Amino acid sequence: MTSRSIEMLITWFGSGYIKPASGTWGSLAALPFGIVLHWAFGPLALGVLALLLYGVGVILGGVYLITAEHPDPDDFVLDEVVGQWLALAAAPLTFLGVIVAFLLFRVLDITKPWPACWIDRRMHGALGVMTDDLVAGIYAALLVFMVGSYL
Repeated sequence: MTSRSIEMLITWFGSGYIKPASGTWGSLAALPFGIVLHWAFGPLALGVLALLLYGVGVILGGVYLITAEHPDPDDFVLDEVVGQWLALAAAPLTFLGVIVAFLLFRVLDITKPWPACWIDRRMHGALGVMTDDLVAGIYAALLVFMVGSYL
């Protein structure tokens, strides 16, 4: 993979460069892909793809961070894609379901409930960047699943 293609993946096609709140923009940019994958292949496939993308993010994110000026740069939003897809995998494909999955993930990504806050402080490199959002995505998915029958 070229450094440009790694950059495009890590910044989720450049959405990580949008300011302010690049994480929110990355999550929004993840939704169309996630919705199509959920619709075409089902929620389980979307969850599996999110976990595969997590692994890709840990590996390629490490390459990306070599030249980054910050240990968790704002433009690195592949972690938001993973978390958002996990939340979306638990949601019914309705307008309300997508909105609730989006909002719950964003709230949990920002507030970082334990162990995401611990991971954010203690794990370094791409593993830390990716894993705190993985946890937030799992929490969001559980909450979305619990309220899913009401959506």
